[in-house]
Amino acid sequence: MRGLLTLGFTALLATSASAQWLGEPVWNSPKGGTGVTISGDYATPNSDYGKGNTWGGRASLGVGTLTLTAGVARWKPDLATEGFTSIGGNAAFRLIGGSLLPFSLNLQAGAARTDSANSTPARTTVTGAVGFSVPLPTPGISIEPYFSPGIRYRSSGGTNSTEFGYVFGANLSFGLVTAVAAARTAPSSGTCLGPTSASASSGCTSPTTMRN
Repeated sequence: MRGLLTLGFTALLATSASAQWLGEPVWNSPKGGTGVTISGDYATPNSDYGKGNTWGGRASLGVGTLTLTAGVARWKPDLATEGFTSIGGNAAFRLIGGSLLPFSLNLQAGAARTDSANSTPARTTVTGAVGFSVPLPTPGISIEPYFSPGIRYRSSGGTNSTEFGYVFGANLSFGLVTAVAAARTAPSSGTCLGPTSASASSGCTSPTTMRN
């Protein structure tokens, strides 16, 4: 069994509809992976999003081309008396990619439920995206830039909204350490709030072993 330490830094977040776990980015890795990953997340949305701090955790299982994730996050905006707790999960399926191909393509679908707080009704968020990545052939380090456009649907207090959004990012790994960095996300309106937001993720991965 091999342990893998994961660290991540993300600069994104556009509107509340663009986040699955409220206050956090929508995590994605087109090339996927195998094994069980336990991650701890921290995010600091920018002033347009409400600032504050977000803490969360995720558990992922990667088997072959499929990765399943469940997680929880709690975001408390600045000047708010209560925090928002989101519970949800997603599934990602790699359509194309592997050791013999120079690129990866995946489909990702997820949903989360955020409780009511600060006189804001509870909300349900559903996300669907396509991820495309092209790993760079760099010695000693793996760099996987990716682009992930998708649909973000939100239902809250009897009001529904659907937006198109996208994420530019990069996954980096070297030895037993992996860093995940995303550059920007935005809805179809073109509002990009990412450059002044940041999030981080750390975790441990243990590959699974299949036995007869």
